[in-house]
Amino acid sequence: MSPDIGRYALALALAVFAMQALLGVGAVRRVAWLGYAKRSAMSACVLLAAAFAVLIAGFLQSDFSLQVVAANSHVDKPLGYKIAGAWGNHEGSMLLWCLVLALFGVGLSRSLSLSDGLKARALSVMGALSAAFVGFALFTSSPFDRLDTPPFDGAGLNPLLQDPALAAHPPTLYLGYVGLAAPFALAIAGLWSGEVDRAWARAVRLWALAAFVPLTLGIMLGSYWAYYELGWGGWWFWDPVENSSLMPWLCATALLHSALVTERRGVFPGWTALLAIVAFGFSMVGAFLTRSGILTSVHAFAVSPQRGAVLLAILAVVLGAAFTLFALRSGKLSADSEEFSPVSREAALLANNVVFLSATVVVFLGTMFPLLAETFGGVRASVG
Repeated sequence: MSPDIGRYALALALAVFAMQALLGVGAVRRVAWLGYAKRSAMSACVLLAAAFAVLIAGFLQSDFSLQVVAANSHVDKPLGYKIAGAWGNHEGSMLLWCLVLALFGVGLSRSLSLSDGLKARALSVMGALSAAFVGFALFTSSPFDRLDTPPFDGAGLNPLLQDPALAAHPPTLYLGYVGLAAPFALAIAGLWSGEVDRAWARAVRLWALAAFVPLTLGIMLGSYWAYYELGWGGWWFWDPVENSSLMPWLCATALLHSALVTERRGVFPGWTALLAIVAFGFSMVGAFLTRSGILTSVHAFAVSPQRGAVLLAILAVVLGAAFTLFALRSGKLSADSEEFSPVSREAALLANNVVFLSATVVVFLGTMFPLLAETFGGVRASVG
């Protein structure tokens, strides 16, 4: 199968996602456009699935004319690890990121619990997000780059990564990591439309749960592998890559509790929206830390300041726009129930949220401390 097919599919997906974003905006005023936005989400997902299938085929056929295959596979590698090699690198894992984002976009388009206005806005947000990351993959991290002189044998996958738990770890983790984009899109859509109510909170909770479960399983698989591969004592239990998945998990845990209270009692609507933004925000921060090389990690995907700068720009635009919208709209949100007592279940869950967010801040500051110390103090430091 020609790798050029994958490149063309990726380019077409970028165009379709951009169309989805525009159609979602148009569907706010013209409901008939919502159907086109839904079809765009499905079409882009099919295109990305085709691109990923081309990449898998390259690994299965040991097509060493592909740079990513030559660097991460070997002609004699077992079949399972040839497939796992497709996401055991920066370029392939970025394509997987885009595919998971597209799958959740299709899921939102099929949701029966969302009003047409909320769904249109959420699809617009998902389209814009997907276009940004597909553009990043296509122009800075294409897995379909070719070698002028292909080697006879590939370099092979890191032996430590040739393990069943590690083969399943990245795709499982990504279902949660990237899946937090769905509650993020619903939060933006709710703030945009003003529909931050109990029905909205129920949708946020269900999509947050859909991301939280695989994220938890992915973290458990990685921890189990680290335990029997390296022994308890934790070479990698305080590492930028591991912390990049822990921080969204902590925020998602707080989000689930908050969304439940908003759904059942009608309180904390603004807080729930903010947590949905912050949870996906930390997922993007994790992608930046993992792929930019800005922090030293024993198993980061890439060391590329140029790619890191592009990711940082995407992060700044997405979170800047999200927090600006929240600042403009949060004051207009009101709870649809009476104020709760300081000694109540709601107060206890609010305290629970404070604990999880405090833990997130501690982990984030500890992760970033070496960078901050070197940047502002001129000293090299580490956090054990």
